Parts: sequence; C-alpha cells; structure tokens
Amino acid sequence: MTKLSVNINKIATLRNSRGGDVPNLVQFAKDVQGFGAEGVTIHPRPDQRHIRYTDVYDLKPVVHTEYNIEGNPIRQFIDMVLEVEPTQVTLVPDADDALTSNAGWDTITHKSFLQDVIAEFKSKGIRTSIFVDPIEAQIEGALATGTDRIELYTEAFAHQYGLGDTSGIDPYVKCAELANQLGLGINAGHDLSLENIKFFKDQIPGLLEVSIGHALISESLYLGVENVVNMYLQKLK
Repeated sequence: MTKLSVNINKIATLRNSRGGDVPNLVQFAKDVQGFGAEGVTIHPRPDQRHIRYTDVYDLKPVVHTEYNIEGNPIRQFIDMVLEVEPTQVTLVPDADDALTSNAGWDTITHKSFLQDVIAEFKSKGIRTSIFVDPIEAQIEGALATGTDRIELYTEAFAHQYGLGDTSGIDPYVKCAELANQLGLGINAGHDLSLENIKFFKDQIPGLLEVSIGHALISESLYLGVENVVNMYLQKLK
C-alpha cells in the first residue's frame, strides 16, 4: 500500500491570515493521523508565509507517523532539520519567491552540492528524498547523489490528466521502472487529487508515498461544508 502523507501548509496559511491560532496546526496534525494518514508533511519557506520555523519544532512531539520536512537546503533549513531529526527530508530547489514548487532538481549539475547536503542528513539517520522531474537522466543523476528516494514532480501528469490525456503518465512509469532497477525509493507529489490519484498509483510500480496538501484541503472544504452549514442551522433554530 502506498502511504499518504498530508501536507498541512494550507492550514498554516489559513491560521496566518487572521493571526492567532485558529485553526490549530498541531491539533490538525494529530487529527489527520487519527483519521489514518501515515505521515505529515510541511514545507517551511524563508518568508514563513505558511509554516513557521517554530511550527517545525512544535509538531515534532505529536507526529507519531512519518514526519517529512520539505524545502530548499539553505543553511538555515539544513541546521533546523538536523536539530529536529524528522523521518524524512525532501530537498526541493525552490527560489525564495516561488509561489509553490515548480521544478525538480538538475541532479547532474548540482551533484556535488546534493552529495554534501545528503551526507549531512544521513549522518543523523534522516531518510533523504530529492524532488525530480520525470526525466530518466535525472533519476540516474539522483542515484549518484546518495539519496534514498526520489519524489516525482507530478504537476505535468495532473495537468494532462485533467484534460483527458492519460498519456502524461508514460514518462513517470519509465522513471519509476528505472528507479526500481537502481534501488531508489519512489515518492510523488504536486497536484495529485481524488480525481487522479488512483490512476497514478495503479500505473506507478513501487510507489511508496504520496504527499498531498492543496487538493486534499480543498476537497475537505467541499466534502465537509454541507455538514457544517447544517450544524449552524440546527444551532440557530
């Protein structure tokens, strides 16, 4: 079974929009695990526009499943991860001003840098994963960095699937088959949703984990809003 790690960045975004502590990020992390999620993912950025660095530490005691911290490995991020010691760190080449993740690593050009960073994390027993585009040469490059896993960047697949074109899965299947041959674990994330997740999972051999945030939180609003509206109506009768 492929594990589901819930990215809770959007909960932090909602909290930050009003100040205070509603919704409570720590309680939400407890709840999604209680509902069956096998992991919690966060992606702190330097401007702390959603997950704050203090959140990273606050969540550590309550995440009893897999704790996955994503981010660009600038020195501040590296030091924080080494101190917190999550289950997994996922390296993402985000620019400081990126609205969201929009590209995988060039594992060939940045081989030496990634080797050094990954060696630091592995010295503390932290599992490593690299965010990559579905390009076979980049999968081979990932192996040379010493990473434990890759995370396939799935936006291109999700876009094509939404247009009714299932051929967008083809490069992902080829990369997954190669990763399996090379002994690399396979994660995936970005724009996966209730609409496309089953098809993606069924086609990708050896898929270990998916990280889903924006779609899952949005779908939760739609699928849960009828219940909440009716609860208010009952209170107001």
